[in-house]
Amino acid sequence: MKVGIIQIQCSADVEQNRTKLAERIRQTAEKGAELIVMQELHNSLYFCQIESVDNFDLAEPIPGPSTDFFGQLARELGVVIVTSLFERRAAGLYHNTAVVLERDGSIAGKYRKMHIPDDPAYYEKFYFTPGDLGFEPIETSVGRLGVQVCWDQWYPEGARLMALAGADILIYPTAIGYESSDTPEEQERQRRAWQLVQRGHAVANGLPVVTVNRTGLEADPSGQTNGIQFWGTSFVCGPQGEVLHASPAHEEDVAVVEVDMQRSEQVRRWWPFLRDRRIECFSDLTKRYRM
Repeated sequence: MKVGIIQIQCSADVEQNRTKLAERIRQTAEKGAELIVMQELHNSLYFCQIESVDNFDLAEPIPGPSTDFFGQLARELGVVIVTSLFERRAAGLYHNTAVVLERDGSIAGKYRKMHIPDDPAYYEKFYFTPGDLGFEPIETSVGRLGVQVCWDQWYPEGARLMALAGADILIYPTAIGYESSDTPEEQERQRRAWQLVQRGHAVANGLPVVTVNRTGLEADPSGQTNGIQFWGTSFVCGPQGEVLHASPAHEEDVAVVEVDMQRSEQVRRWWPFLRDRRIECFSDLTKRYRM
């Protein structure tokens, strides 16, 4: 399968971002992409650097304007598109939601971000209610997509549950970057750890992984920090963690990557981790801590 990834720097203009993304989607489709993945909250700046009720105006219903816009592109180009939207479910109830659009423009399914961070410059708990749809792959014409969002990518449990539910591929729209006060050495350790943990999900589950991150510097509207320098480095890896493509850290990137979707079968025969799991011994995983 040919997978298109779109790593861009966003602006404050939602319509400008959509137009830019539409151009990139067309580029990847022209190169033969069958599945196209975009970064987290791609319609706007990463607004979670501050807590402001005005930012809730960025939210929209699903179905809504963005699913209509990207659904029309999916139908026109005959591709499956993974979007990442600020969902307005009801007044006062909002989610960080990935929506998958089928080749005919219809909504194949959605995933609501389960793990919600609350750190300096990442004040997501102010905006997002934790997801309630579970870790369920989304059925599409290109396979069963195990879609999660950003902070979810650090948790092996979510990847494993998607694999156990029959996912063919793990997908993570992402918005993560450097804290300016950290040393360059610490920044690099964090970036490499971020990629390494997801490559580990690929190995542990015998599945390809697609991760698409933002790039560019986005200022802190409050002026309390130096903003976030998103570290890009979107990547695609195979079921043994082998990197098939890695985007640059500080540049936009549009790429189409060939992924052998049959390879997982052979890898799981070599390394039958699912066979050898001691499921009768794992009940303590439902506890916060054992002591």
